[in-house]
Amino acid sequence: MVAIAGEDLHGVHEGYGQTWAKAILMGEHSVVYGHPALALPLHDLQMRAWAQPIASDQEPQLSALDYEGPLSESGELFGGLRRAVEVTLDFLGHSDQRFSIRTESDFPAGRGLGSSAAASGAVVRALLDAYDVRASHEQLLELTNQAEKITHGHPSGLDAATTSGELPVELERGAMRTVQLRGNGYLVIADTGVAGSTREAVEGVRSRLEAKPEVVEQLLESLGDQARSAIGNLETGQMEPLGASMNQAQELLNALQVGHAQLDALVSAARSAGALGAKLTGGGLGGCMLALAANESDAQRISEALLAAGAQEVWTHHMVA
Repeated sequence: MVAIAGEDLHGVHEGYGQTWAKAILMGEHSVVYGHPALALPLHDLQMRAWAQPIASDQEPQLSALDYEGPLSESGELFGGLRRAVEVTLDFLGHSDQRFSIRTESDFPAGRGLGSSAAASGAVVRALLDAYDVRASHEQLLELTNQAEKITHGHPSGLDAATTSGELPVELERGAMRTVQLRGNGYLVIADTGVAGSTREAVEGVRSRLEAKPEVVEQLLESLGDQARSAIGNLETGQMEPLGASMNQAQELLNALQVGHAQLDALVSAARSAGALGAKLTGGGLGGCMLALAANESDAQRISEALLAAGAQEVWTHHMVA
């Protein structure tokens, strides 16, 4: 990704951007129907992007995940990233400038950890950095969400906000607010190794709601109640009740048929190892799960149990007041 020597690139230079993963602690699926959801930024799991300006007669390249090749031929998986480049260059007023893009991630795609929003957000920031332009928080979210429309159709904005924010974010009926943590616990995040499909999971819940409205509405209402309790527990530092709400939510999510056998195996292993609570995170049908630990030694024991139970990768996030 080297520009041709001697060509005038208008003072633009290689830019760098950084975001991070997110995990939905509570509120999967019920948030679609007006109930609250709470997402946590995972600052230790970073997404990094570099934007290298190239000459007008060069073909923009992309290096991301397992793909190496022309940006224009990168396929559906990278549609949001390509859109991030387009809308950001339009915002900058330099839509004619070409860039090659490289991303590196500490966490896998397709696991409910916000990979698409994190990648788009990092690319947006890298392009802005290439021109030494500072955008407002609102502008950054808007650019990222324009890219997310390609990936998710109608993004709530929760992923964009959490993968670039410092605090947990609550979303309810389209309105977002940050939540101040109290207490001191650990989240252990484990990857099943199974790529989930949020779109498939959401459509499945919708079809079951249409088929059995009274049953599914009650499940969604109960999930909303557990999310409200969990948010209150988090704001007051009550880890044991938070764990109990996570356990209840997992049973409800399984009743909505968005679980997976490997998720169940990891949830069971975490609870047997002393987790205060454990549940899937994200759309389900695979992806990742979360376990809540009271302290660092418990988190280590739970991590080892999850790896022994078949987790592909495990990360620990320290929730600090």
